[in-house]
Amino acid sequence: MPRSDRARPASWRYRRAVPAVVMMVLTACGGSTGKPGVQGSVLVSAAASLTDAFAEIEVAFEAANPGVDVILNLGSSSSLRDQIIEGAPADVFASASRSTMDQVVAAGGVAGGPHVFGHNLLEIAVPAGNPAGVTGLKDFADEDLLIGLCAAQAPCGAFGREALQKAGVTPAVDTDEPDVRALLTKVEAGELDAGLVFVTDVLSAGGRVDGVVIPDEFNVVADYSIAILVDGPNPDAAAAFVAFVVSAEGEAILDSYGFLSP
Repeated sequence: MPRSDRARPASWRYRRAVPAVVMMVLTACGGSTGKPGVQGSVLVSAAASLTDAFAEIEVAFEAANPGVDVILNLGSSSSLRDQIIEGAPADVFASASRSTMDQVVAAGGVAGGPHVFGHNLLEIAVPAGNPAGVTGLKDFADEDLLIGLCAAQAPCGAFGREALQKAGVTPAVDTDEPDVRALLTKVEAGELDAGLVFVTDVLSAGGRVDGVVIPDEFNVVADYSIAILVDGPNPDAAAAFVAFVVSAEGEAILDSYGFLSP
């Protein structure tokens, strides 16, 4: 997967602050080389927009920690939040929005606090070649087009509606999909003329979709955060996984899939 060529917003501020608890794990692990003795399965519930990046992180982490098997549970951050609050087993939660993570924190489900590890922006996805000639958010009000959004409770749905509101657009929505990858699939198949997804999702589709850039004044920044969960069955492996994600190696993988550094 090639590195994203998308320019960062002019107002972007780059910083990297590794939290103390994670730094302790990194030190114990000798950087990102892995922690001796860490083993077993680590259950990671992660936002659907992290599918490709976390698949590569899974491979790299398991190579550095041969005794650990990463099990990814991917879906809408809001659905994963509900699973965690209702008691479904998980060691790590990686969310595409602060609000969903904050609700898990409020429910007492997070150990040591969440850590922001990346950012994302919205982009309009259209089928390859853009057959409907979509040029911007204003086209989402066109009742003659087939328009898709993520469900309102999903981060991509909440952020998409926020962007449309900023642009003064009332969308003529034909479908609300449960998560961003479900929406992207319908755009790829030509079942929709346009959908609001993340920049990283457009990149992941390669040439199967095209992207239409949303101006910074209307766009919304998604803050991705990760946390160790209080009742996770393997806290040592969870800490090692979180440490890997926020390490230089994890950041490089995320950057290669179009995520913006914290």
